[in-house]
Amino acid sequence: MSVEIGLWGVAILMALLALRLPVALAMIIVSFGGIWAMVGWNPAMGILANTPYSFAARWTMSAVPMFLFMGFVAYHTGLTGGLFEAAKALLARLPGGLAISSIFACSGFAAVSGSSLANSAAMGRIAIPEMVKAGYKPSVAAGCIAAGGTIGALIPPSILMIIYGVIAETSIVQVFLGGISIGLLTALSYCIVIFCIAWFRPDIIPRAQAHDRPNIWVALRQVGPIILLIVIIFGGLFSGMFTATQAGAVGAFGTVAIAAAMGRLSRDALSRSLSETVITTGSLLIIGIGATMFTRFLGVSGVSSLISSFVSDTGLSIMVVLFIIICIYLVLGTFMEPFGAMLVTLPIFLPLISAEGLSLVWFGVLVVKLLEVGMITPPVGMNVFVIKNVASRYVTVTEVFRGVLPFILADLVVVGLIVAIPAVVLFLPEMVMQAR
Repeated sequence: MSVEIGLWGVAILMALLALRLPVALAMIIVSFGGIWAMVGWNPAMGILANTPYSFAARWTMSAVPMFLFMGFVAYHTGLTGGLFEAAKALLARLPGGLAISSIFACSGFAAVSGSSLANSAAMGRIAIPEMVKAGYKPSVAAGCIAAGGTIGALIPPSILMIIYGVIAETSIVQVFLGGISIGLLTALSYCIVIFCIAWFRPDIIPRAQAHDRPNIWVALRQVGPIILLIVIIFGGLFSGMFTATQAGAVGAFGTVAIAAAMGRLSRDALSRSLSETVITTGSLLIIGIGATMFTRFLGVSGVSSLISSFVSDTGLSIMVVLFIIICIYLVLGTFMEPFGAMLVTLPIFLPLISAEGLSLVWFGVLVVKLLEVGMITPPVGMNVFVIKNVASRYVTVTEVFRGVLPFILADLVVVGLIVAIPAVVLFLPEMVMQAR
């Protein structure tokens, strides 16, 4: 009977999500109702009363507002605008050099934002007008930045990875380390796509750049403080000197100090950074609370065990199981935002992955990569709509979706490498852990 209630709960949750009910509210309603039906009113009320505190009061969760604040301050004060100028000074003369420079700039901004949306918005305002002016086809220029923005959730500090680490009860630092290699591999794959387009289709991406290169030393001086801060944060984090929370606090304080020293910390920028941090943190916490309740509901009902037993009894190979999981995330990414898609599915998939003996660190990086592919796939692809908003004078939504297609193919190749060669993710976490 409990398993039947659990399966009905999953079906009702999918129906509520299809009706566009907020993810957090849908999970809380289903979990509360299911536990009430299985074990009674008092236990259901007890879980509803205790889960918000038990989830939000975790020390690790305090890293979330710190890293969010760090990213919002960097974004609203324009601290990372020089990243594109520095990359352009080094790379602009390559075929597709401006687009390649934007990918490098997106990778640098990722190290202080943790958000693909902020990454896309910041770089879109700076890079797209320059690429269009240099003769790039607008759809490709916009698609390049939309895709480059996804690196924001792969290179630490990734808010998605922090939430994953909390839910999966695995090391956030190790997930961060695994994300570095995949973030860089993603950036490399995008650069290869750009280089090939520029080489074979100079009518879309011109080979020669008709503009003056910025002075590299001036550009580096402009971004030097933020680069030093990144080195301090992640040097301390990965060496074991800082916890994730301490690294977030150092990053938030350092970003504010740098912005103030450079005369960019206006009252408006600080106010907007604080308000956006509070709003975003609140929305993430309520989704996390809903996911925690849903995990308990599935555990009490026995659905998680049922799924693991089904996979074991049917003799499905782990590669088939992974293929199904990948397809589910790719489909969910077309109409759900990443946090909701991740937290709805983790309670179902984590017991299965653990039962198969797979690394939760590896799986976390794979999930984040799949969710970021969803950020640029139609019809919802949120990065695409962000780019449309910041570059509406150059492109339509349809043109941006057309521009991201080559980059989606590159993403699928990277996903294939993650599955076929898990060491691509795990070699850096294992190397750092051995070195400590």
